[in-house]
Amino acid sequence: QVQLVESGGGLVQSGGSLRLSCAASGSIFSIYAMGWYRQAPGKQRELVAAITIGGNTNYADSVKGRFTISRDNVKNTVALQMNSLKAEDTAVYYCKLTSWRGLGSPTDYWGQGTQVTVSS
Repeated sequence: QVQLVESGGGLVQSGGSLRLSCAASGSIFSIYAMGWYRQAPGKQRELVAAITIGGNTNYADSVKGRFTISRDNVKNTVALQMNSLKAEDTAVYYCKLTSWRGLGSPTDYWGQGTQVTVSS
């Protein structure tokens, strides 16, 4: 089993910053990527940012230039630095780990989520 524990959410004013962290533990094999998703009330869960084990990154257009994802391959952690936050960034943020050994289908693991609220 893989456990993902997120931290760093909270309440911040518009224009402020927050840093989310996610630590993976358990039976971790062949991590392919880690990332952050978010889900606002009444909306579908969406990709915020992801990073592969090779360091390739992918960002949602809405956060490019404001958010930065980073990871520590030794500690199996991923972080999301969020700057210039806007009210529309308010959501529950989820950490995801994708495990894939190059054959078959990848396996996704999700954290419990952490609330980010940006007041305008």
